Amino acid sequence: MQVNEIFYSIQGEGFHTGEAAVFVRFAGCNLNCPFCDTIITCSRNMTEQAIVTEVQRLSGSCRFVVLTGGEPTLQVTPLLVRMLHNAGYYVAIETNGTHKLPRGIDWITVSPKKAFVKDHPDFAVNDCDEVKVVFDGCHDIDDCGIRAKYYYIQPCDTQNKRTNKEILSMCVNFIKENPRWKLSLQTQKILKVR
Repeated sequence: MQVNEIFYSIQGEGFHTGEAAVFVRFAGCNLNCPFCDTIITCSRNMTEQAIVTEVQRLSGSCRFVVLTGGEPTLQVTPLLVRMLHNAGYYVAIETNGTHKLPRGIDWITVSPKKAFVKDHPDFAVNDCDEVKVVFDGCHDIDDCGIRAKYYYIQPCDTQNKRTNKEILSMCVNFIKENPRWKLSLQTQKILKVR
């Protein structure tokens, strides 16, 4: 598997915001979103065992692992999920929902990107724990018919303070009118932690 990086930090977004987690960021993605902030071209080839060993080295007493990317479903294997479980980890995944998931994932976050990608493929994941929609101030806020326990809207970071403030205000107004949705901020950027 091609892995961009493995690091220990806190979850900055969505339901698990603020929780300690080991992140396994896989390289490569089947979509090309204009706001992607992940450098997905730098990677190293790792086996399932090498990934688990690195997670164990970094995690200390933390038992929470987040598989992210890029698009992790392009590479994550059932064996990796099983090995992480056998090592005592709770396994979450952050996906765009366009590929099937390996069995046994404990927490599924789908962040649909249909609004941003021409010729977007069909969704392979229609049920999850949380949907997290990135809102850029231009496109409609759409859960794409994906069923979830929790729905989050996350303001897109445009790298422009004025535009970001406008987008945040639009998100707040949307939530006030649609209380099923909650606000997800990229707290890792606000706190300036990795």
